[in-house]
Amino acid sequence: MNIELCKAEITRHEGKVLEIYKDSLGYKTLGIGHLCQPEDPEYDWEVGTKVSEEVVNMYFEDDFNKHLAETIHVFGTEEAFYNLPSDIQRVLVNMCFNLSGTRLSKFKNMLGACRAHDWNEMAKQMEDSRWYNQVGRRSKELQDIVLQQNASVY
Repeated sequence: MNIELCKAEITRHEGKVLEIYKDSLGYKTLGIGHLCQPEDPEYDWEVGTKVSEEVVNMYFEDDFNKHLAETIHVFGTEEAFYNLPSDIQRVLVNMCFNLSGTRLSKFKNMLGACRAHDWNEMAKQMEDSRWYNQVGRRSKELQDIVLQQNASVY
């Protein structure tokens, strides 16, 4: 998987905000979609407080690595995950970053289609979710990447 491309796509989808802000669900967040946690020094900071690029990058690196590990766990094994096409790996990590491993694991039909390398069914199952309509262009872009796998097979 092209890690840098995956990170760039997540950054584009999440946005990069150098301050504490409330996300679409009203949770304190900073940087590239980092949900502030009670153990974070910034947890009690006021919305609008500036955060350095270094702090944002540190959280993003940690969050990315955590979500990559969660994606592998949800998918089953490292071997199974890394045997997927690189583009599909990126889609799954991006979805996990957005949803969390717990919620990604609920996409059972989509994950089953992915394990079967049935990209049309995987794309269909992505669309058959509340998430698909909640995240705007992100879901369509990820679905398009999945559907492009059909073209790259031939």
